[in-house]
Amino acid sequence: MSRVYNFSAGPSMLPEEVLKKAAAEMLDYEGSGQSVMEMSHRSKVYESIIKGAESLLRELMNIPENYKVLFLQGGASTQFAAIPLNFMNGSGKADFIITGQWAKKAFSEAQKYGDCVAVASSADKTFSYIPKTTKDDFRKDADYVYICLNNTIYGTIHHQLPDTGDIPLIADISSCFLSEPLDVTKFAMVYGGAQKNVAPAGLTICIIREDLLGKARDITPTMLNYQIHADNASLYNTPPCYTIYICKLVLEWIKSIGGLEAMAERNRKKAKILYDFLDNSKMFKGTVVPEDRSLMNVPFVTDSEELNAKFIKEATEAGFVNLKGHITDVVMRASSYNAMPVEGVEKLVQFMADFEKANS
Repeated sequence: MSRVYNFSAGPSMLPEEVLKKAAAEMLDYEGSGQSVMEMSHRSKVYESIIKGAESLLRELMNIPENYKVLFLQGGASTQFAAIPLNFMNGSGKADFIITGQWAKKAFSEAQKYGDCVAVASSADKTFSYIPKTTKDDFRKDADYVYICLNNTIYGTIHHQLPDTGDIPLIADISSCFLSEPLDVTKFAMVYGGAQKNVAPAGLTICIIREDLLGKARDITPTMLNYQIHADNASLYNTPPCYTIYICKLVLEWIKSIGGLEAMAERNRKKAKILYDFLDNSKMFKGTVVPEDRSLMNVPFVTDSEELNAKFIKEATEAGFVNLKGHITDVVMRASSYNAMPVEGVEKLVQFMADFEKANS
């Protein structure tokens, strides 16, 4: 069977070059006589993998030396608790911009540990836009401001970061990780689950400015204390070894095609193809205001749930899979992450045009 075009929001498709290299090295990684799956995380061979992954990530994202890079487990959702336990310990206050389900969940979790305020929300219009804020909207004594940079379910992105003044800004970047250049210095912390753009499920990457570390509450579980993981170079316990190895291969692939500038150009091209079709279609329409559209996640609908279901069924049969939206939503969604080739989006748009013609 030929490979399908996988538009899943995550876990998502990986570059074929990466899959082929991983397959070739499955039984013997670089002459070690063993698979990375079998390798001790304390071995010199594995040390070169995890250090190589960090070095490549720092190079591609231009991460300054005063930021720690942590390779952790537990998914991005675990950080919803880890962040307030580590950082909401000055005034005990944190401000949130609510732009979707994941920001809502992070807000709800943080409320268990301190005084949290939703300073803005786009829930009034089903999270179809990014609410505008000014510096005056945030409490001057807040320990941090939290955003979800790109909203996987609803297909919005903060093209402009909120002005938080001197208040540290923390962002979940799970679904736009490595999709385009990002100025890490504008954040106190960024983090994301790797299963969309970076690696298979099981790895969470946290990039944290060093001056924030060392302030965790006494009750913070050891495995949620960022300082402990930083002190142990992400090897306090057994990390997700194989996923970090695949991450390294993905980073090598991104570097080989020209880095994040080239990746951004490729992603903008794919998004334009799909958005241009939606803007001119009489059957399909996008659900996000144009100025806040994501490059990664494109939700769309017809005016009929019956037609939506028929489209998803026929698209799946044609090899365009995982176009159904999130379980909390009824729309369709095409997630076009880094590994999706331009050809995949072109063929999807052609299928949509044919479907529209046949069902009009």
